[in-house]
Amino acid sequence: MMDSEKIKQGVALILEGIGEDTSREGLLDTPDRIARMCEEIFGGLEQDAAEHFVKKFHATNNNMVLEKDITFYSVCEHHLLPFYGKAHVAYIPNDKVAGLSKIARTVEVFARRPQIQENMTAQIADALEEHLEPKGVMVLLEAEHMCMTMRGVQKPGTKTVTTIVRGAFADDMMLQQTFLQMVNK
Repeated sequence: MMDSEKIKQGVALILEGIGEDTSREGLLDTPDRIARMCEEIFGGLEQDAAEHFVKKFHATNNNMVLEKDITFYSVCEHHLLPFYGKAHVAYIPNDKVAGLSKIARTVEVFARRPQIQENMTAQIADALEEHLEPKGVMVLLEAEHMCMTMRGVQKPGTKTVTTIVRGAFADDMMLQQTFLQMVNK
């Protein structure tokens, strides 16, 4: 559970630490705004992806299901700067499917945590495997990281791409190619 008071104190200390006057008009409410923002952007810490897979539907078509171009925003756990991009998530049903919005909601659960992209990719795949028990899963995330854009190497536009292949996708290169062709349409 988030502690808003600690967040407010921490933000005030950071502002003081960089030499700002926390009594300045523009900064008076900043600690409170940041605390409320944290509840929103880190809300995934208090969520379980399982809640989105409670209801499943029987499927007679066990071909690939792909949800692509799922926009996400997350925060790098190393620098507390945003990274954002698109998630592409596919699975081969094993007689049951989730509602279409549930895949996007699952991406959100993991994006709304201090995170690294590599782990987020695996967490999405793990959740689908655990709760849908599909024949295979493939997840591809592409994101721009503000820790590379605003600071450090300062290379705007650079994208990081991570993938995970499991089950049927790991065993079948043609299936992977089909996924990539569908994502790139």
